[in-house]
This record gives sequence, C-alpha cells and structure tokens, in this order.
Amino acid sequence: MESESVYTKQRRIAELARIHKQVSFTSLAYHMDLEWMREAYRRTRKDGAVGVDEQSGAAYAEQLESNLRGLLERAKSGSYQAPPVRRVYIPKGSSKTEKRPIGIPTFEDKVLQRAVVMLLEPLYEQEFYDCSYGFRPGRSAHDAIQALWEKLMKVGGGYVIDLDIRKFFDTLSHSHLREILKARVRDGVLTRLIGKWLTAGVWEKGTVAYPQEGSPQGGVISPLLSNIYLHEVLDTWFSEVVRPRMSGQAYLIRYADDALMVFSEERDALRVLEALPKRFGRYGLTVHPEKTKLVRFRCPQDPEGQGTNRPETFNFLGFTHYWGLSRKRKWIVIRKTEGKRFGRALQAVADWCRRHRHLPIREQWRALQQKLRGHYSYYGITGNSYALGRFFYEVGRAWQKWLNRRSRGRDMPWARYALLGQRYPLPPPRVVHSVYAANL
Repeated sequence: MESESVYTKQRRIAELARIHKQVSFTSLAYHMDLEWMREAYRRTRKDGAVGVDEQSGAAYAEQLESNLRGLLERAKSGSYQAPPVRRVYIPKGSSKTEKRPIGIPTFEDKVLQRAVVMLLEPLYEQEFYDCSYGFRPGRSAHDAIQALWEKLMKVGGGYVIDLDIRKFFDTLSHSHLREILKARVRDGVLTRLIGKWLTAGVWEKGTVAYPQEGSPQGGVISPLLSNIYLHEVLDTWFSEVVRPRMSGQAYLIRYADDALMVFSEERDALRVLEALPKRFGRYGLTVHPEKTKLVRFRCPQDPEGQGTNRPETFNFLGFTHYWGLSRKRKWIVIRKTEGKRFGRALQAVADWCRRHRHLPIREQWRALQQKLRGHYSYYGITGNSYALGRFFYEVGRAWQKWLNRRSRGRDMPWARYALLGQRYPLPPPRVVHSVYAANL
C-alpha cells in the first residue's frame, strides 16, 4: 500500500507545479525522508538482474533500515557516488545478430533513482502533453494505439510521418538535458544526482567507459529523462509551433522515442518532414533519413479497395495499421500483429517447447497457458482476431511437434494430441482491449 505521507507530498508538488508554471523549483529534495526511501524501495523491482556490485534485492533487504538511512544521508550530503551500470545486450527486434545495449544499475542505485523519479514525476506530469504516452502513470501502449486509431479515423487516414530518431538513448545530449531541466528544477541535490548518473560510466568486460552523451536504457530514471527531453524537442514544438501553422488537422502520438504525426493535408506533412532534421539537429539528435518516411494513408476511394492508389501501411508499437472493410462494408483502420513480432513471439514459444518437452504435461500446459494469455493481453485488440487465432493454432502445432519427439516412438500423433487437448485445453484467443468498450 502506498504511503499516505508520500502521496500527500506528491499531490502538493503537483499542485505547486500546476500553479507556478514558469517557476524553477529549488527545494524538492527536502521531501525525501526515510519514509520516502521506504516507499521508493517498495516500488523497486526486487528480482531484477544485479549490477556491478552483484548485490540482490534480497541481500539489500537484510539490513534495509540502515541501508536506506545511509543512502538518504549520502544522497543529501553529496557524498553518494553513482556506480557504473553493467552493460548487457538483448536481441533488437527480429534480428538474430543485432543487439540492443541495456544498462543495469546496482540495486541501491535503482532505489535512489526511484526516489528521485517520485519527486520529478508529479512536477513534470503537469507539463507533459496528452500526446505523450510512454512510461507515464495511468497511460499505456494501448492508450497510444487507441488514440492513434481515433485520429486516423477522424481525418480519414491522412498522411502519416513515421518518425525514427537514430540511436536516441545513445546520443541524448547531457548539456541540452541540463538546460531543459534547469527551466523547472534547480534543486542542487537532484541536479547533482542526475549529473552523476549521466556520467557514471558503463562497465563491460572488466573495463569502464565514460560516454560523453546518452542515457543508458534500463535505468529507472532514464524513461523520465527521455520524456523530459522529447517533451521539449518534439511535443512542445509540435503543439506550440507546428499545429498553429498547419492549414489542416495535425496530431502527434508519441510513446517514448517512437512517434507518429498524422496530417489531413499532404502539403502540411511535407513541410514538417522537411523541418524535422533541423529541429532535432538543434538538440544534438539525428532523424534517421531512411527509416523516417511519409506514409500516404488516405482511405481508399474504391468501395472494394481495388483502386490504383491503394494506401500504404505502417507499423506502430507492434501492430501493422491498414485499411479494411468492416462487416457493414465500411472502410475502417484495422490493426494486426506486426509480422516480425508475430514470428519472434511464435519462435520463442517453439523454442520453449523444445527445451522443456520432457517436463510433465501438466507443467508444460500451465506454462503455455501463461504465455498465450500474456500474448492476448497485449495483442488482443479489436480487429486482430485472425492473427490471434493463427497464433493459437501455431502454438498448438509447436507443442504437438515437440511432444511427439520426446521419444523415438513418436508418442504424440495428432489423434492422441486431440485427446490431450480435451484434458489440457489451451486458452482460446480473446479480445482484451476492445475499441467499442473504449468508446462507451
């Protein structure tokens, strides 16, 4: 249960930020006390990967009170030394060779970063625009997808700028970030801590490197810092400069560094597409010249969609967006699981079935139930029934395949698997996020 005192303090910060919109706050860190640190610890994931000190959450909890008290004292006195993050690599997208670097802070560093996020989040939530959805309280990827659907339907598809920022987390400018933060935060304790995190270094294979720019993905505070940065670079610019100058309708949907712009007029989209490199270059960022593109997504004019100027498609947050006919023969924007995401998810399940084919059937069944429900919880949206059904079918095929190979006798032919499915049925596809429920 959330601490009432912490909740009250956060509401006070939000209220002051809402009233004093042009004020830079100089005394936020005084809210951090031992109770604040306990709440930060409670909100920190305990079973995550360990950092360079190899200390787990369980080990930290053995002397929790003294650890939190010492951490608070070092943070406020300025003696806290941010340890380097441990760099690991995870697969990037559907590529088997390309990897994405992730930085893993120590557990204690995660707690302190969470404490600072708890101070800054209520302040900046009064600043952020509704077009921003990533890593914000009460907002999700599905909210962004739903908002995008509504905007596309409102303008009849329009013209979509699919924006790609080249290596955003690696090229985020420290000096620009400090200037952006200074507009609202001048608390010495907080700015000093953020500065230490930005320059803490990255540990990899026994050596520590100190990048001059960037913010490691994986840190607790990195998502908030990226939102603050892109709020200034993109959201504010689009809302206060771009939209008032457009001849038609214009909308921005952003989830972290993934962003789409929707325009009702092509000439507006072309003007903004031309201005984007200059705007981002001013803040040390680069718009990817090949991945950033204009998608002509106008609703098809021909009733059967057989015209010569068929609209293009685009991907956003794991879904491919395209025009299709509803049951009432009306053109609507439909979303389906992006092909690469579908293949990657299915391959992961098939690999699991192969590795665990010798487990008892009941254990395999329980695990596959969880995997399917997890898939439905994200991809189960209106219009995606076919992809969900196909995923369900392919998971069943993979399970049968590896059960059949458990012994040389091929002990799971399809007839026997059908009987098995009656005793251990896999959860059928279901729509979890309905566009109709959202509009009620």
